[in-house]
Amino acid sequence: SMCKAIAQGSLRGARGNSGVILSQLFRGAAKILKESPVVDVFEIALAFDKASETAYKAVMKPKEGTILTVARAMGEKALEIHDEYDDIIAFLEAVLAYGDETLKKTPEMLPVLKKAGVVDSGGQGLMVILHGILEGLKGNVIELGDVVLSTKSEGSANGAAREDIDTSDIKFGYCTEFIVNLNKEFTDKDEEEFKEFLTSIGDSLVCVADDEVVKIHVHTNDPGLAIQRGLTFGELTNLKIDNMREEHRERVIKGVDQILESQKQKKKMGVISVSAGSGLTSIFKEIGVDVVVEGGQTMNPSTEDILNAVEHLNAETIYILPNNKNIILAAEQAAKIVEDKKVVVIPTKTIPQGITAMISLSEDRSAEENLENATEEISNVKSAQITYAVRNTTIDDVEIHENDVMALGDSGIIGVDKSIDSAVDKALANMIDDSSELVCLYYGEEVSEEDANKLCDELVGKYENVEFELHFGGQPVYYYFISVE
Repeated sequence: SMCKAIAQGSLRGARGNSGVILSQLFRGAAKILKESPVVDVFEIALAFDKASETAYKAVMKPKEGTILTVARAMGEKALEIHDEYDDIIAFLEAVLAYGDETLKKTPEMLPVLKKAGVVDSGGQGLMVILHGILEGLKGNVIELGDVVLSTKSEGSANGAAREDIDTSDIKFGYCTEFIVNLNKEFTDKDEEEFKEFLTSIGDSLVCVADDEVVKIHVHTNDPGLAIQRGLTFGELTNLKIDNMREEHRERVIKGVDQILESQKQKKKMGVISVSAGSGLTSIFKEIGVDVVVEGGQTMNPSTEDILNAVEHLNAETIYILPNNKNIILAAEQAAKIVEDKKVVVIPTKTIPQGITAMISLSEDRSAEENLENATEEISNVKSAQITYAVRNTTIDDVEIHENDVMALGDSGIIGVDKSIDSAVDKALANMIDDSSELVCLYYGEEVSEEDANKLCDELVGKYENVEFELHFGGQPVYYYFISVE
């Protein structure tokens, strides 16, 4: 039952080409091990060989230099040397050592790996798993920090990655995966015809089946055709379609940035800011923020998102700018979890407060002094957000109708109108007083530059004693973020 659970669970949970192949390695090994009440070196050797055989059968066009090559090499080695060993651990050490050597050779088998200076990631993932199993058999506890997640040749990452940003060699653009929960018999003929059809519309096909499900992974330019054919055999679950060209661009840029970041010397001070919108991200970067966590439409990233940012920032003291009252708790939880760095959360509740807080920080002050100073500075900032109502409601005794434009101030509703410009005007009438000197407007993705400039010109004429600045924020949902200082 355990072997069956491993085989089915890994198949259902598999992601990507290598993930499906890994599930078939488990499936093949399980076919041998489930028949053996007592496992010895010979059964393990057979399991290695059967694992490789099963995985190769699942792939229409096996490519050498991948996880398949590493698995096959270990299967062949296991059969070759099994009679030399009685001790399972010693036998596994020898087989895995051969797998490690084969993995190192994968760049010589695939030009794209050699160009990027890396080994095959699927093959490396397989070896990490197998080494983990071996350490478990030895009774050792594995520290996550001991696991090396990537192997990259020094000096090659930047240049190779920049060259690989060209996506013209991606023939089929959509990585399509799904599971068919069978509602009728899936014969060998059905499987063969299904594979032939999928091969005719794409490549990188992996099709594996058992009595209950069929798992499909294919790269194609028409995911709909693959999905329609799958529906003829049963219901679909775990449907996933990724645009590989777009992901490739993002992955290359992100990968290069992280490599360059990791090479930097440790800083005294690092800053993480939550934001949404390309313009705001650029502004935060320009004023010194190291990592911008994209909060999405709701400006609400998870604690894990913030922790990942902290982990990748090489600094003695890290300041987090939540820029939303709903994120402060998540940021504080992240700060409590981190043990090897000093993490300070500055309780910024709006984007304008975050910008002010960032400008106030200094490496020459202690963390406590920076927190105190930033907190004082943001108390002098008045903020407003201009958005729209999604339904009829009453807030703070103000009657609001669906699609009304609302101005949300630091303490609640400060203006409601039918037009965006009028709502901004009402907000400023509430915020500007005799001590006000500067108003900053950050316009969102739904506001044109022309409309924003027109509004700003009108406001300059109305409030002659106040300086105005207009910036593109690009934020979703909110037409404008406004600050008054």
